[in-house]
Amino acid sequence: MKAVHFGAGNIGRGFIGLLLSKSGYEVTFVDVNDTLVELLRSKRQYTVTLANEQADSITVENVTAIDGKNTALVAEAIADADIVTTAVGVSVLKHIAGAIAQGIELRLSHSGRPLHIIACENAIGGSTQLKNHVYEHLSETMRVQAELTIAFPDAAVDRIVPLQQHEDPLLVTVEPFYEWTVDRSAMRGDFKEIDGVHYVDQLLPYIERKLFTVNTGHCIAAYHGFLSGYKTIQEALKDPVVLVEVLGALLESGAMLVKTYSFDEASHQQYIEQILERFINPYLTDEIGRVGRSPIRKVSPNDRLVRPALLAYKLDIPVPHLTRAVAAALLFNESSDPESTELQAYIREHGVHAAIEKYTELPREHPLHAQIFDEYAKLTEQHSQASTN
Repeated sequence: MKAVHFGAGNIGRGFIGLLLSKSGYEVTFVDVNDTLVELLRSKRQYTVTLANEQADSITVENVTAIDGKNTALVAEAIADADIVTTAVGVSVLKHIAGAIAQGIELRLSHSGRPLHIIACENAIGGSTQLKNHVYEHLSETMRVQAELTIAFPDAAVDRIVPLQQHEDPLLVTVEPFYEWTVDRSAMRGDFKEIDGVHYVDQLLPYIERKLFTVNTGHCIAAYHGFLSGYKTIQEALKDPVVLVEVLGALLESGAMLVKTYSFDEASHQQYIEQILERFINPYLTDEIGRVGRSPIRKVSPNDRLVRPALLAYKLDIPVPHLTRAVAAALLFNESSDPESTELQAYIREHGVHAAIEKYTELPREHPLHAQIFDEYAKLTEQHSQASTN
């Protein structure tokens, strides 16, 4: 069995590629990083270590790689694959869509075998977004043919993979916990289940539970941790003030999730506690700069801060911690992150009200807009006072 996976980065190797290999697939990574491609092609294996007391290690075998710039070779691999997956970041999906479209055309010209293409990204409907990008490159005739055999099941993925500092470029350290959930209802024909993947018929509750708990909590720890001068998530969550902000926001998003999807309240509370335990894992070093990066994406209306706040607001659930988190994100000033630089420049030129309207799409008259603005002012004053003491 053959798998093609776009993205030979830490998540690709330490999570998706690992599970595919353990499930019996020969994994071909597609990447534009020449060093990673050459190493994977020559060594045909790599090591994954777990961030636990034993530092357990796993050798991932039967892997190779293709230069993502060689579109023809990528298309050939897709035409012959049993499954295609991605872990490239949702903003990159449009850039790999052309090669996937060529692979689909080549496949349909000589095979009627079903193919599942799964985008393993931190986004709602990642595979659906990828499908839309791919279909832009297909003719109407090809789209009709593709609908019969090519499926794009949406998925939810969860594994903390911190920044790596290893002599071996292929070695990757990951947390022991992982969760990969796939929409079974979107699958085509017979398919081999991947070991360790949870298949469900209703995916949205699982996507939003993960996004509005793990991703929400993680970035809030980063933004409040940044304002308090911490360098890692583990340091930040030792501070009771930061911990209260994270827990408060997760209780707000949790109340919304329980009411929306009828999750068991006690079980969801346990889920929140499990997430917090994962965040403070002493065997991880998760840098705030990494977790907080891309604040523009993270304060967008359908992402981890504004969407749960809006959904909770519509259910008459107060969201003081979530709105304060959006304000903290607007204060995230990391010079190495292009989105942070753009955000700060826009605020300086146009003001906070305009930034809230532009990036969260909350109009000035919306109550949540006012709450975010007020919290921004309070956090700015607190941060200024702390800096002068």
